[in-house]
Amino acid sequence: MAADPRSRDFLDPHALARLSAVPLFARRPMLGNVSGIHASPHRGASVEFAEYRKYVPGDDLRRLDWRAFGRSDRYYVKEFEADTNLRCCLVLDTSGSMEFGSTGVTKIEYARRLAGSLAYIAVQQGDAVGLACVAEKIVRTVPPKRTPSHLRGLYDVLEQARPKGGTRLVSRLHELAETIRQRALVVIISDLFVDPAGLKKAFEHLKFRKHDVAAFHLLDPLELGFRFQRPMRFLDMEGGPAIFAEPSDIADRYQKALQAYLEEMKAVTLASAVDYHRVSIDEDFEKVLLRFLAARARAGRRG
Repeated sequence: MAADPRSRDFLDPHALARLSAVPLFARRPMLGNVSGIHASPHRGASVEFAEYRKYVPGDDLRRLDWRAFGRSDRYYVKEFEADTNLRCCLVLDTSGSMEFGSTGVTKIEYARRLAGSLAYIAVQQGDAVGLACVAEKIVRTVPPKRTPSHLRGLYDVLEQARPKGGTRLVSRLHELAETIRQRALVVIISDLFVDPAGLKKAFEHLKFRKHDVAAFHLLDPLELGFRFQRPMRFLDMEGGPAIFAEPSDIADRYQKALQAYLEEMKAVTLASAVDYHRVSIDEDFEKVLLRFLAARARAGRRG
């Protein structure tokens, strides 16, 4: 299946071909409307046995286990796992800070590569994929569908996404938790410049709605290393005041604050059972996605 006949800067056909060899699995049962590769919370027709249950009038007689009847003189019906398709909802942070990048690629450009590749993989394996661009409000939404023509429209929205304004990611995640009605794989792609305690509540809300939540936490190497050599004017890309400072005077405090923030973020994602991936945007995006896909494949289809 061709992803899109037009050239997209954020798509690498060779990387997509390699990544497509590893399926995108959900970590918890999904509710879909067609047969697929993901576990369903309901029983159905499959080759994988789930359990026995007692026969009740109206059950399909073809599912009676006559060997069990011979052993117990009671009627039992075989139940099998049902397989279904997945809804993947990509949540793209388009707040102003996503415009930052010190290595030749900005966070939003890196996020497009991740989102575009995941969308391709999902549609290729028969799953539905949607997109929500969020900042102070939900800027654009693309409802989940599973057709190649839908994928082209989603790519158009990704291409047009421009970072602007402040972030209210926590509020928007709460909103999405209520508006994504069917359980889904929710993939958040953001620099997560929000209060970790508030983010934990949003994660818990999504989990309460039975969504499988993954987060790609994008950070620039300069944010991680703070390697400035001379006095600088630091600008808030989301509209706050500028600060003029001597880097050597604030480097120690910055690193302590950064480490405290990262440790709290790790604790939040562990407590919420979120599939969390911290990413420096100078990393090869293909390797980042391969780790993500491979970890889910190792967890197993029924994980």
